[in-house]
Amino acid sequence: MAPQEPTSDELSQLREKYTLAGQSHVLAFYDSLSSEEKTSLYQQLNKFDPTYINTIAAKALSPPKSDDGKAAAPTLEPLPQSASASILDSKPDDIKKWYASGLDLIAQNKVAVVLMAGGQGTRLGSSAPKGCYDIGLASHKSLFQIQAERIRKVEELAAQKQGGSGKVTIPWYVMTSGPTRGPTEAYFKEHSYFGLDPANVFIFEQGVLPCISNEGKILLEAKGKVAVAPDGNGGIYNALVESLALDDMKKRGIEHIHAYCVDNCLVKVADPVFIGFSASLDVDIATKVVRKRNATESVGLILCKNGKPDVVEYSEIDQATAEAQDPNQPSLLKFRAANIVNHYYSFRFLESIPEWAKTLPHHVARKKIPHVDLVTGESVKPSKPNGIKLEQFVFDVFPMLELSKFACMEVRREDEFSPLKNAPGTGEDDPETSKRDIMAQGARWLKAVGAVLENGDAGVEVSPLVSYGGEGLEKYSGQKVDASKPLGA
Repeated sequence: MAPQEPTSDELSQLREKYTLAGQSHVLAFYDSLSSEEKTSLYQQLNKFDPTYINTIAAKALSPPKSDDGKAAAPTLEPLPQSASASILDSKPDDIKKWYASGLDLIAQNKVAVVLMAGGQGTRLGSSAPKGCYDIGLASHKSLFQIQAERIRKVEELAAQKQGGSGKVTIPWYVMTSGPTRGPTEAYFKEHSYFGLDPANVFIFEQGVLPCISNEGKILLEAKGKVAVAPDGNGGIYNALVESLALDDMKKRGIEHIHAYCVDNCLVKVADPVFIGFSASLDVDIATKVVRKRNATESVGLILCKNGKPDVVEYSEIDQATAEAQDPNQPSLLKFRAANIVNHYYSFRFLESIPEWAKTLPHHVARKKIPHVDLVTGESVKPSKPNGIKLEQFVFDVFPMLELSKFACMEVRREDEFSPLKNAPGTGEDDPETSKRDIMAQGARWLKAVGAVLENGDAGVEVSPLVSYGGEGLEKYSGQKVDASKPLGA
C-alpha cells in the first residue's frame, strides 16, 4: 500500500514539533507541493527529532572546555602491554593458539562479520559502491568478491578443523548508505552473492542526519526535501539496532563480531587469529593496528588518553610527541599504533548499544551545502562553506571502556592493510597499489613454500578460495607457477 498524504492532525502535530524547536521553516513550501511531495517530506521530517538535532548540533559546535576557557591538554600514553600484542613480536605458539581457538569459535557458528560499505567510488571515477570496484587483477574480482571468498574459505578451514561435520556459517552484515544500498543489493544478486547463501548476507543502511546552516537551521535541499548526510561510520551502532541486524545476531547465537571497512583489499575477514586473541582476553573491543611508517605519517593513533583507550588524530599531537621514541625499543616510535578501522566486538557490548548510543559525540564537517533560498525558493550552490554535516566516528566508543576490556593487535602492514582511497595513478592508496599489494602477497606465500614463479616480476594473484592466509600451498613446493595467470578461480 502506497504511503498516504498526512492528515491535517498529523501535519499539525509535526508543524508544532518543528515550531517549538525553532525549525518551522522546513515546512515553508509545504502548501505548494504536490501530494506525492507532501507525503515524502512528511515521512522524512517524521523520522527526525528536531529538538535532538538542535542539541547535538549545539554540542558539536561548542565543545566543552576547561574552567579557564582553554581545552585541557590530554595525558597520552601507549596502551599497556597487558592490552597489546604484536604479530611481529609474538611467539609462534601464541599465534597458533589464537588461530586454533578462533577457528573453533567460527566452527561453532559464534562469529559474524560487519562490513562498513557506505562509500561510493567517487574519487576513483565511479558512482558505483566502492565495493564493486575492480582494482585491475587478472581475475577482475571486485573488493566485494575478494572479501566474500575469504569468508567462504575461512568457513571451509573451520569445518575441516572440526572434521567436516556440521555446517559452518559466518553471517555477513553489510552496512550501506542511501545512495549505495540499491546498487549493492543489485550487485550481490547479479553475482549470486559470490557463492554465499543469501540467507546469511544481511544488507542494511546507515542513518542520516539533516545538514545544518551556520546559523543552526536545518537546510532544505529542495522545497520538499531536507538536505541530509550519512551520520558517519559511527552510525554503525544505531544502524545495527534499527535494522534489526543485532536481533538477527542474537537469534543465531553470535558472540564475536569482526568489523572492517570495504576499501582494504588485504583485510583478513573474520581473521581466526584476531578472533582467538580477542576472545582469550575476554575484551569487549579490540582493534588491529599497523606500525606507523614514520613520525610524519598522517594517521590516527590508538593509545591511552587520560587513562582510557582512544584514538588521537595526527593533527592533534605536536611534533615532539610524534617523534618520541619508545624507551624500551629506541629504534621504534613511542606512539606507533596506526588506526586502520579494523575492530573486534563482543556481542554483549553491542547488545548494550541502546543504553549509550545517544551519548556519543557528534563531529562537525564544514561543507558547501546546496540548498533552497527560503525567500525566493530558488536553488543555491554556495561558493564557500555555508553549513555543517554532523557525523559520529566508530572509535568514539573506545573511551567508554576500562582498559581491561580493550585490546590492540599490531599486524604487518604488507599482509593486512592496503586501503583504496585515491584516483588511479595517484601513486599511493590507489587501484595500482591495491593490485600491487595483493600480487606481492601471493608471491611471498608461494616463495615461502618453495614454488618457482615464472613471469613473476609483478607478483601473482592467489585466489582466496585457494588460500586464506598462505596456508594450503605446500603442493606447489618445487613447482613452476605461471604468475601471469591467477592461481585458482
